[in-house]
Amino acid sequence: MSRPSPLHEVHAALGATFTDFAGWSMPVRYASDLAEHRAVRETAGVFDLSHMGEIRVTGPAAGAALDAALVGTPSAMPLGRAAYGMLVDTDGGILDDLVTYRLGEQEFLVIANASNVEVVATALTERAAGFDAVVADESEQHALVAVQGPASAAILAPLVDVDLAVVRYYRSQPATLRTAGGPVDVLLARTGYTGEDGFEVFTATGDAVAAWEALLGAGREHGAVPAGLACRDTLRLEAGMPLYGHELTRDRNPYEARLGRVVKLDAPGDFTGRAALEAAAAAEPVELLVGLRGSGRRAGREGYAVLAGEDVVGRVTSGALSPTLGYPVAMAYVRADLAVVGTALAVDVRGSAQPVAVVELPFYRRAR
Repeated sequence: MSRPSPLHEVHAALGATFTDFAGWSMPVRYASDLAEHRAVRETAGVFDLSHMGEIRVTGPAAGAALDAALVGTPSAMPLGRAAYGMLVDTDGGILDDLVTYRLGEQEFLVIANASNVEVVATALTERAAGFDAVVADESEQHALVAVQGPASAAILAPLVDVDLAVVRYYRSQPATLRTAGGPVDVLLARTGYTGEDGFEVFTATGDAVAAWEALLGAGREHGAVPAGLACRDTLRLEAGMPLYGHELTRDRNPYEARLGRVVKLDAPGDFTGRAALEAAAAAEPVELLVGLRGSGRRAGREGYAVLAGEDVVGRVTSGALSPTLGYPVAMAYVRADLAVVGTALAVDVRGSAQPVAVVELPFYRRAR
């Protein structure tokens, strides 16, 4: 049976349609995928992300433990900063992609994908053995609400006691959120998964409803709407953001996924998977992740074959008709010699070869 979000009853009252996602019952849409997608691009959307995992790492050697566990160097982050990174296995395969926040000199918060919380918590615990650090899975204690879109700062600013100009991209700040039931302690992070400006608001589970109602209530004055997982998927696809289980898996390494920048091979010390990733960095890849732009209205979907003539040269990992751009877009792994911008290929869409071209990611960039 799917686990309900702490906001389940609120979503039901708003008319949400639910889906099982990583063992959670989450809102896939409220009224219209397209309307929710456009609201995020034009004004704002409010998302429930309480299915994500929160793992706290504390202690004198917390930073060193994370350096040894992940492919980056969390110990080098200044206070209040966040970093995108990865947890890999000894063969360099991706176990999860993560965001790590530095909350204190000896305190970090690692955000794991819902499907991988147990994997990440177990791996961090094992890899922290021998360090003066404590790993605690606090996912049960947290809820997460995101406000994403160009109006997000205007929506949030009157509700919090901090200057949002200080909370720049990939930074976090403890704050107090004003709600109808009184002030609520939160962690604000200027992060997100839509390609828009936005904030993720971490609260205690018991404060989730109050925080949601405050954020959505303030947002409606700006045209914000509640937004579900369906539009979150098309938003992140347009923004070229990978999804674990699609672009990222245990069978792929960060270099194949074009995310080698998060791997710190020049850092001192060792980390799990380092030798394998050094070899991968030096080798010629067999396949690489690319963006594909189509024409017409028929989009390639996950698992569809990518063709060069009659030869299968790759597979789509995610694809959709872009609501913002009006043409089909997809991400796919293709043969490395064909992963060049401008290469003409095709996607087999139910027996019909639909022409596509390799393009740079992301497909969409917000105006700065």
